[in-house]
Amino acid sequence: MSTKSLSSTDFPVRARPARFTLYGRLKRGFDLCVAVPGLLLAAPLIFLLGAAVKLTSRGPVFYRQERVGLNGKPFVLIKLRTMYEDAEADGPRWCEEADCRITPVGRFMRRLHLDELPQLLNVIRGEMALVGPRPERPCFVQDLKRTIPLYERRLAVKPGLTGLAQIRHHSDRSIEDVQTKLGYDLEYMKRPSLWLDLQILARTVVEVIVRPDGSL
Repeated sequence: MSTKSLSSTDFPVRARPARFTLYGRLKRGFDLCVAVPGLLLAAPLIFLLGAAVKLTSRGPVFYRQERVGLNGKPFVLIKLRTMYEDAEADGPRWCEEADCRITPVGRFMRRLHLDELPQLLNVIRGEMALVGPRPERPCFVQDLKRTIPLYERRLAVKPGLTGLAQIRHHSDRSIEDVQTKLGYDLEYMKRPSLWLDLQILARTVVEVIVRPDGSL
């Protein structure tokens, strides 16, 4: 999917708030119906993983980081920590294959995306949705807005735990990856439906089981 076929008029900088649409209300209701029991069921696993994180490396159990959400509004994303403490002391950068900043326990969690379970709390708070573009860090967003046409348009919807771009393409490792995934994000925004969300969620589960390599 390429962004070349999409024009700047396809997506307003600030879309009409999704809560005022039928799809938006259904989506929010579905998110809560999944995220609330999901977080309760995942709580024992999060506790065990948190203990493993604490026992095997220095630093906090949870990793809190500012991300850019709907209409550019920042929020604090919550994950189980997968990197060594002060891993980004020299500045933020994208993850790489065989990234030396990631702990052994963190590598295991990333393979199955278990480190992202606490983000269900972000969904419950309304900062994220189950399905949508992945939220990025402010420093990267500012650079990418200047580098990639239409990048800002993806901020017109709430970010998600998974999305069309995540199941169609691997994690960002280059500007080309970002451009490719932006195309999928904008494609998703052009045809929003609860049925598409369900398909993406089902495909995500399959991808995690079939391809547990952390590349989703």
